Amino acid sequence: MPTDTAFADPEMGEPFLLTPGPLTTAAEVKHAMLRDWGSWDGDFRAMTARLRAGILALLGPGAEGFDCVPMQGSGSYLVEAMIGSFVPPAGAARPGKVLVLANGAYGLRAAETCRVLGRPFTLIDKGDYLPPRGPEVAAALAADPAISHVLAIHCETSSGILNPLPEIAAATAAAGRQLLIDSMSAFGAVPLGPEAIAFQAMVSSANKCIEGVPGFGFVVARSDALAQAAGNSHSLALDVHAQWAAMNRTGQWRFTPPTHAVAAFLRALELHAAEGGVAGRGARYGRNRDTLVSGMRALGFETLLEDRWLSPIIVTFFTPADPAFDFARFYDLMKAAGFIIYPGKLTIVDSFRMGCIGALDHAIMARAVAAAGEALRTMGVRSAAPPAAALAARSAIAP
Repeated sequence: MPTDTAFADPEMGEPFLLTPGPLTTAAEVKHAMLRDWGSWDGDFRAMTARLRAGILALLGPGAEGFDCVPMQGSGSYLVEAMIGSFVPPAGAARPGKVLVLANGAYGLRAAETCRVLGRPFTLIDKGDYLPPRGPEVAAALAADPAISHVLAIHCETSSGILNPLPEIAAATAAAGRQLLIDSMSAFGAVPLGPEAIAFQAMVSSANKCIEGVPGFGFVVARSDALAQAAGNSHSLALDVHAQWAAMNRTGQWRFTPPTHAVAAFLRALELHAAEGGVAGRGARYGRNRDTLVSGMRALGFETLLEDRWLSPIIVTFFTPADPAFDFARFYDLMKAAGFIIYPGKLTIVDSFRMGCIGALDHAIMARAVAAAGEALRTMGVRSAAPPAAALAARSAIAP
């Protein structure tokens, strides 16, 4: 692994992005965007073909029978496209219904997407601390034969929980239903092989664990499901079947593609492979998390989650109870030291988040911890411990 000097350009004054994406990218990825590409040109069509094949290769064994459909837009665009394209609407011969599994903001957003699209849904909401479990899914499916699909968030980045997809997938398959996965912040660093996790479709984004830049996401789905999705979509631009059919027919995107983001992503895929693929990328992120968590705990901070649910993607910390702690000032001090962190996205406790992904290594994470310690000293914070009530609530809920 390169030294930390390979991860930033001090002359450009770029801070490290300790976020769940967009994230810090390698210089080679930035450099790949310096050329302009013609969106209908044969060279760019070849780039699109390489992109699709490269993403499918990350599935590992069991990828036969799947295809990849890149689409313009952010992660939420892709989640909407997936729901609208694979869940048959009212009026279809067999209309669909979705069991949405939520334990944070992104599961709840998926439920809201179902509501806006007019797709019936049932919600299992586990709050901020706990993952949905296989037996809960099995019970909900047994209770409602109308449910056709289960929608799960792979890594819920509002809390940092890595949800137990294998048991969720097993319960879904045993009930004869289809699994849809939002793997925005996990694909590329956490295994998602179809031989171990049966799913109909999965969506992710260019600017997450592959370490590309924002501009597009992608759907990975069974080819038979893509063929059967014709006519389901509520949208012209977010119709996965139409995008798939057009790409297979012409090699082109239906609408103006993010050409520079595609070029950056292809370079990012090369760097991903050189690091050891999914296993290598996941191992680095895991070391980043371990360095961050141990260092922040040594300063007195406490994680929202118990250790067994901590993901290698992002970690949520309770806001200290000390009245001298002010998050806005803490944020500014961290930024001045070269680190952009994330505010909390929880409903029940005050918190903030620090990401472990991007072109960062454990040495950089150690520097981030040191910057956090210096920020506490500057603010005059005597203790970074959270409110006792926050810890009590976690202890009362945790299994």
